[in-house]
Amino acid sequence: MEKIDLHDFRFSGSTLGEIPDLRTLDPADKAEMLMSGVDVEERQRAGTYLQVDHGSVHCKSLQPGVEILDIKEALKKYDGLPGHFWTQVDKDKDEFTRAAAENLHGGYFVRTEKGAKITEPVQSCLFLKSDMVGQNVHNVVIVEDDSELHIITGCSVAHDSKGAAHLGISEFFVGKNAKLTFTMIHNWADSTVVRPRTGGVVEEGGAFINNYVLLKPVKDLQSYPAIRLNGRGAVARFNSVIVAPKGSYVDSGSRIELNAPDTRGEVIARTIASGGTIVSRGFIGGNSVPAKGHLECKGLILGGGVIHAVPELMGTMDGVELSHEAAVGKIDQEEIEYLMARGLDEDEATSTIVRGFLNVDIMGLPKELHDVIEKTIAESQKDMF
Repeated sequence: MEKIDLHDFRFSGSTLGEIPDLRTLDPADKAEMLMSGVDVEERQRAGTYLQVDHGSVHCKSLQPGVEILDIKEALKKYDGLPGHFWTQVDKDKDEFTRAAAENLHGGYFVRTEKGAKITEPVQSCLFLKSDMVGQNVHNVVIVEDDSELHIITGCSVAHDSKGAAHLGISEFFVGKNAKLTFTMIHNWADSTVVRPRTGGVVEEGGAFINNYVLLKPVKDLQSYPAIRLNGRGAVARFNSVIVAPKGSYVDSGSRIELNAPDTRGEVIARTIASGGTIVSRGFIGGNSVPAKGHLECKGLILGGGVIHAVPELMGTMDGVELSHEAAVGKIDQEEIEYLMARGLDEDEATSTIVRGFLNVDIMGLPKELHDVIEKTIAESQKDMF
């Protein structure tokens, strides 16, 4: 991981103003957003938030029961969001959190009403369009008691970007017997540096499902979301699918704290280094009983690259049940030969194995988004081999 100098990027002066109809966006920008799961037609969506560079350009709810605001508007409406804003992430954690705190550009605030079952996903996109622009965002998601929500958030950069930096703070609050599914698709470029900082809390009977997909090049990314299960019976699951081609450095992981009885946590990571470097982290801490946690990190090295798996388990109470499985290796030649014996050539056999390894079925995604990811995997394979 290289030292990032934030002075190399421009953190002011790039705002577009409102875009009422996303279909009027530049075709190249729409294509990049689509590869991040964002539909400019807003079909089968409960709402949309789009930020370009330093400001929100589109923000609206399309279904009752869910509120979507620019974070600056939410801070005004709710008197600074006491009890939520900067409570799950320490603003003095590092230079990136301090930069985001000192110069807030935007970000989304999403809140469900108590008992609301939002059947269609809310979509958001944090887009970097200008060259050498730096973007500070702060997102707050509140899923109130007995409600359900799925957010699809796509982070992307313009196709011809010569460099950009994204600093993103996200804080999640999942109420009693509530459920949040949060799917993040990163569609960066080989000149982008990314520093998300994420924290959240889940109350009694709540569930937090986090899906993370990174299949395109990125210069330098560091991400380590942390979720605390503070209520009895709370559940958290992190699924990630990551590919690092040549020139990409990805330090990514997830942390779950089992702080109440009958809590369960699971971290599942699938990584492929095709010339780049991946540090795959995972931590589960068992601080109450009964509690169960499982961590699984599996990596493939194709055509060079480095994978460093760092699984961590910490039990602080008698009776916690924590386990992990970590493996880094190559495609088994016998598997390739098996498929070749059934009519595939070597490239087809290898591609089939890779697609099976990067199994997104574990994520339980809507079919439309599943198909987008499958298409992205197929395109990424051209670079892998």
